[in-house]
Amino acid sequence: MTYEGVLTKMQTEFGNPIQYYLVFENSFLNINQLLNKELEITFQGYQCLNCGKKKKIFRQGFCYDCFMSSAAAGDWIMKPELSTAHLDIEDRDLEYEKRVQLQPHIVYLALSSEVKVGVTRKTQVPTRWIDQGAIQAVPIVEVPNRYLAGITEVALKDHYADKTNWQKMLKNDVPNVDLLSERNSLGTLIPKEVQPYFAASPEKMYDLVYPVLQYPKKVSSLNLDKTPNFTGKLSGVKGQYLMFEDGTVFNVRTFEGYVVKINLS
Repeated sequence: MTYEGVLTKMQTEFGNPIQYYLVFENSFLNINQLLNKELEITFQGYQCLNCGKKKKIFRQGFCYDCFMSSAAAGDWIMKPELSTAHLDIEDRDLEYEKRVQLQPHIVYLALSSEVKVGVTRKTQVPTRWIDQGAIQAVPIVEVPNRYLAGITEVALKDHYADKTNWQKMLKNDVPNVDLLSERNSLGTLIPKEVQPYFAASPEKMYDLVYPVLQYPKKVSSLNLDKTPNFTGKLSGVKGQYLMFEDGTVFNVRTFEGYVVKINLS
């Protein structure tokens, strides 16, 4: 069978294991059902996720012009501490920024390649942790806007990583850490204005199980610009990566906005 469309990040459904879906305009694939089967991925072109034009993708699924102008690609996305909607100050589009920034946000610890600190909207729990390939995650605080979450993350970056080592994550090279104890020891490190939101014990600890038949010992990234056609046997899915038997890994998130054809053997 053949499927064709514009890549967007895989949709997920929390379960044991997590369910993964590649969704195109007129069809979708349940990736879990493709384990141990051969997939052929062929790059066919670009389509900006914002303007829809067939322009080369620059970053985050956007063409250059859209990345530089869209409110969905503002600096505060990657750096929550730069959020200003709570001050009624516009970056690119105040209405959009208020809608996204002025809602409950979670600051969390996650265990993917090591203990990392991060920020996500409450509506993105546990999706955000799944996308990062975390095997465990625990909320630290829930705050009413993105700015407060951002300054909390900045304060904790001196003690924890804020990025995932994707190679270690894909090899399942994860340390044995008591994440709950780590979380409960953070009270004094949290900024003063966020202290009232810190509870001594979290509501819930999350354990995440991925559909993986075998983890690779070495990994090699598939780049569709350099290798426009690839065939391999799927051995697992973790984070936003497809993992193949030969150690090739494909980060679907990186290639959002790429038009592909997928053939199933």
